[in-house]
Amino acid sequence: QVQLVESGGGLVQPGGSLRLSCAASGIIFSYYAMGWYRQTPGKQRELVAHISSGGSIRYADSVKGRFTISRDNAKNTMYLQMNSLKPEDTAVYYCNLYNTDHWGQGTQVTVSS
Repeated sequence: QVQLVESGGGLVQPGGSLRLSCAASGIIFSYYAMGWYRQTPGKQRELVAHISSGGSIRYADSVKGRFTISRDNAKNTMYLQMNSLKPEDTAVYYCNLYNTDHWGQGTQVTVSS
């Protein structure tokens, strides 16, 4: 079955960096578009970044210029490099097989001094 496992979250100071990973199994990874989402308590889950099977990329306006999404099809893994982190980036981050109900378990990112 499809399995998505995120890693790389943690506590970081404002201005710092983190790199999230999403390891996929049970699918032919290269066939699928993937997305990173985030959610804070009381708010809807929002799309942070999306990468198509062909490598086309789009970002939420709030993270443009600071976050970079990428994928390594040989490793069945998607990444989110997050730089210049702000307290408002604090959330649980999820990876998603795009436009499906397949989600990872989430990884907490906390940006605080």
